[in-house]
Parts: sequence; structure tokens; C-alpha cells
Amino acid sequence: MEIAEHIKAVGREAALLAEAASQGGLEADVPYCPGWDMRELVRHLSEIHLWAAAHVGQPHDKPWVDDLSELTAFWPDLAVFWPDDNELVDWYLKTNANLVKQLESAPLGLEAFTFLSEATSPLAMWARRQAHETAVHRYDAESAAGIESQFNPAFASDGIDELLVGFTQRGKGFSENSTHTMAFHATDTDDRWHVTLSPEDILTVRSDAPADITLSGNASDLYLAVWNRGDDSNITVTGDGEILELWRGNKRVQW
Repeated sequence: MEIAEHIKAVGREAALLAEAASQGGLEADVPYCPGWDMRELVRHLSEIHLWAAAHVGQPHDKPWVDDLSELTAFWPDLAVFWPDDNELVDWYLKTNANLVKQLESAPLGLEAFTFLSEATSPLAMWARRQAHETAVHRYDAESAAGIESQFNPAFASDGIDELLVGFTQRGKGFSENSTHTMAFHATDTDDRWHVTLSPEDILTVRSDAPADITLSGNASDLYLAVWNRGDDSNITVTGDGEILELWRGNKRVQW
């Protein structure tokens, strides 16, 4: 996907998330974020948007903030923690609009901190990361509100790729003593990934090859499965199912 498509998705997914938050209410429990209610989810994503916008709009070397007041230094008129409940969703949309503005106005040659090495550029990484951060949490909000979710196949496949090619490279390896292989097949886009899990590292290639376990399904359902969402009812699992449980127990997304 192009940078412009990812930026458009950042705003689109935020609007859907805000609608779900308003419909479900801030007290609703979020099934896939244990211990969180809708309020915490909306606050979290607002903070993430402000953080990302700061790296894009005002590049600096410090990866994360030690205190929320540091975000206030970047966005004094916007980073107010926390608005009253009756203002929270609208405030979230303002943080999202600010992020979209920073992404749209950033130069293609932006030099900024990044944390996913496979990205073609800092701007590409931030646009893609925020698109899928917002989309996955949109699903969380819709789940909390009892709303059925769907994702565009191409977008969902792009999100699978970000996790399998991008995030898996950030760890030191798989915390098992033996090597396992996994294959993922998005049947509606025909995109395929092969993942080798070893104690030394995790290697993902975009190819079709035999594996100890294969997960196949449409891209939207597979997207949710690799992000540890959904119930897997529409995913076909062939091979050693224990490897999937090992994956979910050992490989967690960390920024």
C-alpha cells in the first residue's frame, strides 16, 4: 500500500473507532485488552497518536516519553490529560486529525526515529504503523460495543505483512529450544508468508513453502488471528496446532 493510502486509513479507522466508543459507552469492557474499558482504550490511542505525531511533525531522538507532560510540550493546546468523559471521544478525534495533518504535511524524505527496520522510509513506517494501530483498536472498540467488524482484504493483508515481516524481527528469537515453521495464506488476496521460528531468530519470507503448521483464511480473518483477535472460527489450521499456541504465548507485539 502507498503512504497516502495508509494516511487515509488512519482517519477512516479513527472515525469508526469513535463511532463504536460512542455507541458502546466508556464503561464497556474491551474483550481483547484485559483490564481495559472503552475509556482506557480511547485514552491509549489518543496518547499514541500524540506520540507518533510528535516524531513525524517535530522529529527527535527520544523513542518514548517518560511522562505525559513531555507530549504536552509538543502539543500544548491538545495534549491535555485527561478530558472529561463527555469530551473524550471528540478529543480523541482531534488527536487523530492532528496526526493525519502531520503525516500529510511531512516530506517524503522525512528523517525521524523508527522502530520497524523493514519500512522503506520513516514516513512510510509511521503512516503504516498508525493505520494498523488504529484499525486493530477499532476492532477492539467494535467488539466492546457489539458491532460486527470487517476489513478491506488488501488492507488486512498489509497488516498481516507488517506483523510477520516487521514486528517479528524485533525480538531476539523464539523462546523454545527447537525450530518450528509456520505458513500463512490469505486466500482472497493469495498473499503467503513463511515463518521460521528458532531460538536464535525469527525469519519471515513472502513465499509458499511447506511448514509444520499452516493457517489459511480470508485476509480479514487472518489479520485478526495474527493480532490475537477474533475466535479463529473462519481460519483453517493444518498441522501441529501446539505451535500456534506456542506462538501466541511467546510472541507478543511490543512497540
